[in-house]
Amino acid sequence: MATTTQDSSMDATQAALLAKVQPAELQEQPLVTNNRDFNWVTDKICRIVETKTPTWWWICMAVALMTASFTGLGLLWLVSSGVGVWGLANPINWGWAIVNFVFWIGIGHAGTLISAVLCLLKQGWRTSINRAAEAMTIFAVVCAGIFPLFHVGRVWFAWWLFPIPNSNGIWPQFRSPLEWDVFAVSTYGTVSVLFWYMGMIPDLSVLRDRAVQRLKKNAYEGAGALAKGMDIFRKNFYAIFAMGWRNAGNHWRNYEMAYLILAGISTPLVLSVHTIVSFDFALAVLPGWHTTIFPPYFVAGAIFSGFGMVLTLMLPLRALYGMHDLITQRHIDNMCKICLGTGSIVGYAYIMEFFIAWYGANPYESFAFINRAFGQYWWAYVMMFSCNVFTPQLFWFKKVRQNWALVWVMSIFINVGMWFERFVITVTSLANDFLPSSWGYYSPTMVDILTFFGTFGLFSVLFLLFLRFLPLMPIAEVKFVMPAADPHGHHGDEKGDHH
Repeated sequence: MATTTQDSSMDATQAALLAKVQPAELQEQPLVTNNRDFNWVTDKICRIVETKTPTWWWICMAVALMTASFTGLGLLWLVSSGVGVWGLANPINWGWAIVNFVFWIGIGHAGTLISAVLCLLKQGWRTSINRAAEAMTIFAVVCAGIFPLFHVGRVWFAWWLFPIPNSNGIWPQFRSPLEWDVFAVSTYGTVSVLFWYMGMIPDLSVLRDRAVQRLKKNAYEGAGALAKGMDIFRKNFYAIFAMGWRNAGNHWRNYEMAYLILAGISTPLVLSVHTIVSFDFALAVLPGWHTTIFPPYFVAGAIFSGFGMVLTLMLPLRALYGMHDLITQRHIDNMCKICLGTGSIVGYAYIMEFFIAWYGANPYESFAFINRAFGQYWWAYVMMFSCNVFTPQLFWFKKVRQNWALVWVMSIFINVGMWFERFVITVTSLANDFLPSSWGYYSPTMVDILTFFGTFGLFSVLFLLFLRFLPLMPIAEVKFVMPAADPHGHHGDEKGDHH
């Protein structure tokens, strides 16, 4: 009886304590900060395109064009002289060309993941970065396509890679993963362009309508004839590509359905494209390549390097355009965490490769991995492992993620490490093959170096043109994730119109 009374009194005491407990609510940082309204978002994004071209843009464009000319010179030299000007020699018949191809294809993967997968998962934070990431995907595919195209040697016969009916009855080898690459990458590029362009249609109509409004008001006092001429150009240019968009309800209904369908089509590409790229190596009966871990390992590495490049591009743009309210610390945190997760998967794959080489008890496989880490290319392996495994582990710390300058430097390390990963996989397995008398040491020539570094210039030229003439962010999608867009929310003193 006493025990029962004691238990009931304890229950009453606990109930009283629990009644006093007021658990703190988790405050989630808004995706657009400082109580910005809809009109501010429209104006901020559109003015990047509409205002006078900043000086830094011209400087960057001049440097990018000069750098891109290196690729032109390298390819001209290659076509006029033959692939012998590259550093290829038996047994290393794949060199920088395949390394650079895989590197650039990987760079583009973040755009597809952000646009398609995160869209299907309803991740609102993607809205501020998805347009730039999609553009990055397309430009990276353009840079990647250069290398296999010219790697065939006689580039004027590159169309033979496609199954075009011909009088000679010559067909591609459909059992070759190199042929699969042709279809995978061309499909990837086509779907990425469609996704990117279709998402821009509502924003192009906004730029068209703003130009029309300025022309009607004749608001060019002191601006000169050039400003009016540019608005006439904008009105006609954006009118063509806006395809008659009028913001009507049926337009939005069809747009959202088409966007969802394209997201569904693009999602398998996130997995399939780099899986097929990995088959270039995995289907070869060569120690160091012939392994089943390559498909998931390559996909994780591609997402890892892609998000690294998104950080490399978006952090400077955030500072240059003053877009701290649109690209917030929450966006940076999420991208850093994805880099941390995918970098950890890549590190696990590195370790697992060594374990399987030991566990499989194949002396050739064991030699390939020991040689990879401790042989003549040890320096490349150290660079790869330190950049790809150790660097992203710093993202565990909040203070690191909040230091945007440090995050930017680390994102560059990530991409350097991922390039070295492709170099290590390609070259170390070829340099020391089954015949010791043919072993060699691969060194790139000046043509290799010029062609590769020039592609960064080409990528930069395309990205700078995108910044200058097209909206950097999807205006409507950014508005959808704002508190003012919630019809059931209470927004305090926030005000906004629905332009």
